[in-house]
Amino acid sequence: MSYGSAYDPLQSNHRHQVYGNEDPAFNQSTGFITPARHAKKGTSNWIKFGIPVAVLVIAAAVVGGIVGSRHHSSSSASSSSGDSSAAAAAAASSASAKLSQGIFVEATNSFYMIPVYPSVTDTALFGTPTLNAASKTWPTDTFAPAAPAATSVRPDRPRLIAPQYKWDALPALIASDPYMASWNESIFSNASQYDALPAVKYFMDGDSGILDVARQVKQRVKAFGYVYRMTNDTHWVDRTWEELQNAAGNGTVSWGPDEDRWNSAHFLDTAELSAAYGLAYDWMYDMWTPEQKSMIISTLNLYGLGPGVQAYTNASDFNGWWKNNIQGNWNCVCNNGLTMASLAILGDDPSGNAQQLLGLTVDNANQNCVFAVSDDGTWSETADYWYFGSTGLAEMASSLMTATGSNYNLLKTNPDLAKTGLFHIYGTGATSLFNWGDNGPNKYTATANSLIFYGDQFDQPQYALFQRDHPWNMFWYNQQSSGGWWDGLALDHTFTNFTDQWMSMRSSFTDANALYVGVKAGTLQGHQTHNDLDVGDFVLDAMGTRWAGELGDGDYLSPGYFSNDEQNSQRWMYYRKMTEGQNTILIGATNQDVTAKPTINFDSSNTTQTASTEFTPPSDSTAFFTTDMTSAYFNATSVKRGIRLLNGRKQVLLQDEITASASVQWRMHTNATVTTSGTSATLALDGKKMDVSLLNAPDGATFSTSDAVRLPTDVTPPEADQPNPGVTVLLITLPAGTYNLQVLFSPEWNDGSTPVTPPSVPLDSWTLTSHSS
Repeated sequence: MSYGSAYDPLQSNHRHQVYGNEDPAFNQSTGFITPARHAKKGTSNWIKFGIPVAVLVIAAAVVGGIVGSRHHSSSSASSSSGDSSAAAAAAASSASAKLSQGIFVEATNSFYMIPVYPSVTDTALFGTPTLNAASKTWPTDTFAPAAPAATSVRPDRPRLIAPQYKWDALPALIASDPYMASWNESIFSNASQYDALPAVKYFMDGDSGILDVARQVKQRVKAFGYVYRMTNDTHWVDRTWEELQNAAGNGTVSWGPDEDRWNSAHFLDTAELSAAYGLAYDWMYDMWTPEQKSMIISTLNLYGLGPGVQAYTNASDFNGWWKNNIQGNWNCVCNNGLTMASLAILGDDPSGNAQQLLGLTVDNANQNCVFAVSDDGTWSETADYWYFGSTGLAEMASSLMTATGSNYNLLKTNPDLAKTGLFHIYGTGATSLFNWGDNGPNKYTATANSLIFYGDQFDQPQYALFQRDHPWNMFWYNQQSSGGWWDGLALDHTFTNFTDQWMSMRSSFTDANALYVGVKAGTLQGHQTHNDLDVGDFVLDAMGTRWAGELGDGDYLSPGYFSNDEQNSQRWMYYRKMTEGQNTILIGATNQDVTAKPTINFDSSNTTQTASTEFTPPSDSTAFFTTDMTSAYFNATSVKRGIRLLNGRKQVLLQDEITASASVQWRMHTNATVTTSGTSATLALDGKKMDVSLLNAPDGATFSTSDAVRLPTDVTPPEADQPNPGVTVLLITLPAGTYNLQVLFSPEWNDGSTPVTPPSVPLDSWTLTSHSS
């Protein structure tokens, strides 16, 4: 299912989602997302596939390896109690250590906000990641009910995410901690930018609804509410009221149809606007007049909670489809919006909707939302939906904890939920994400604020320390966390759930020029129609450049794009979704079989990085991943693929063993300029070069190239494909037969290292030492 899209001024026929990054400001006149503050410090080249977009720059405030949080109470809520001076003293000690070590992440100019780490060889500067439980940051919360209930809320305001005791402590903590000071500056800057813009304009983006504008309203309410509570300046209350009035249809321009202004047919829109109204009501509760409170509650019930009750209780109301065994972002976001809004107005709501919904949403999320995470930690909908869904779950759990004193097992029902931080960490490559399926461009997945929350709740310092920049960090952050998140972390990780089956391999976590390989198998169904036909797909980073990459999502408004994931689905008619548009094997010019059940094998030398940001793996360090993907093909009796790291993780071997009764085509998409010569190819990009060699080439096997466009024999899709400017497909094309294709990737590192030529070893005989010299 789609969840919204926004017009891209750079390509009029490409409409895509903007996730509502909490840091950059949205420029309504141009459609660009622009950075909120800071100048770039240091540069690297980064490649983006599909439609080119502006590169974001987020500099010294990006945290990357420093920031963390720690949960201090099972009931993370409070009246305004606690010793803020003690908190300031603890924070000051931590801040002094951070500043003396000089451990700010230097910059990032990556589209996905990949940080640029300082070059540090002194391992004492970055120790093992820790959550220093003995060091107390926040005052103790005195709200700790013995028998919490979702319909019994704390007596004081605010209730949601940030109780008063945290607001009371913030000034001292900001003054003593460089990261909190930076985030605080960012939020103030963003609020000023939003303030200068007109109220968010209504825009119905076809079947994708009004999600983008709903998220902009929520984004602004958070910023305005934060600045109000930090300054007591009522201008921000008035500015919030302008946004609320506008979204209620009482602004200077129309906001949707009178009967359904929040577009309950695309309930994500309704949920996000409900959350925005709930935050506004709660965070500015002391400033709203009785008439304003009544109007907020009335609008919220009319367009948000009322439709929510209908979605839950009316079996014929399709708008509530997401509550029925939907384990993904829809369930998390919809339940979160209804929960936050209900908690905010509970006790003031004459309709009873809030009370009724709180008896429904928590149980439903426990049955569905929490199981969006597979037993290996993967979010099966793809990486971008991990961001959207996991954020909704974090907001819901946090709001319930602060408002009622419990999260009602939302963080325990799925025992594998704690692994989900690994999905994000290992899915983040050296230049961008391993972005298979519906991903990007213009998606701010790296701003994964939920990791701060999950790192706290699950006592996983790596998650918290990996985190980037986000306003929720002001309330989910513990200044006493320290260490390098990469210290002691394995360079490789395999995700083995049958639906997922993917592996991440690299040479370093902190080197922007590191080698990174992501490869996947997994089923082609069961991803809520956000997947591609891509068994065997891979990406490859080296020298700060992505050499083999993904085209990303298609036009969410294209006819049939989300029709279903059956073999004859219109979704598979679009180039970016069909097998042809992936970095894998195409046989008989035909899409892969959606019922595929590939199997995998893998191993790793289990190399772990040290505390230093400068790290060179041992010469025998390696990892490999093989898959039998025969079941994905109609015209083959055997198709196997393997990929491994060679030469101390400086080269990559991709090997395919194929027996097919139809034509065979090896395909890889790249932004590089490609020069081919028989069984050799040279890829040039960003002033770097990659040599590609076909070893032990079968008769007739040579490299060639084509544009990233459909084959003439392909079925015509309901709407023309989006163009893929600047993308070249590197090809090996062969007739039916039996082949062993061994493709060696050798980046020109310019560091004195010498490429090696590996021996020829059948995939079934691969071991960690099978290619040793």
